[in-house]
Amino acid sequence: MDRKQSHLEMIQGIVNRLSHNSFLLKGWTVILISALFALAAKDKNLLFIYLAYFPSIAFWCLDGYFLWQERLFRKLYDHVRVLNEDEIDYSMNVNNAEIDGITWAKAFLSKTLLLFHGVILGSIIAVMFLSN
Repeated sequence: MDRKQSHLEMIQGIVNRLSHNSFLLKGWTVILISALFALAAKDKNLLFIYLAYFPSIAFWCLDGYFLWQERLFRKLYDHVRVLNEDEIDYSMNVNNAEIDGITWAKAFLSKTLLLFHGVILGSIIAVMFLSN
């Protein structure tokens, strides 16, 4: 197997893991928030609804981190893709991609994360007001 293909497969493996982690995180977000809603309805305790803000915001931040890292490694993949075979050093350094404007804030506020996590936060707000 040539060096470039091996390096690209290593990077692609990381991108796949990050993407899978993001997918699992979204599932856990829905499950946890739903469980807190169920507890709030069962016990008629609004504290469970207020408590739902903390995991939803924390999971949004973590999801933004996974997306940011995924974008950095995709940028590294594009860099390695055009290298000559003799320039391959198996580096997984993504610092150069950060210089290119890929930031955690941009990932955190991406359209897909805003839509998904915004709906979650909107649901919490709606349930909070409907419960009062």
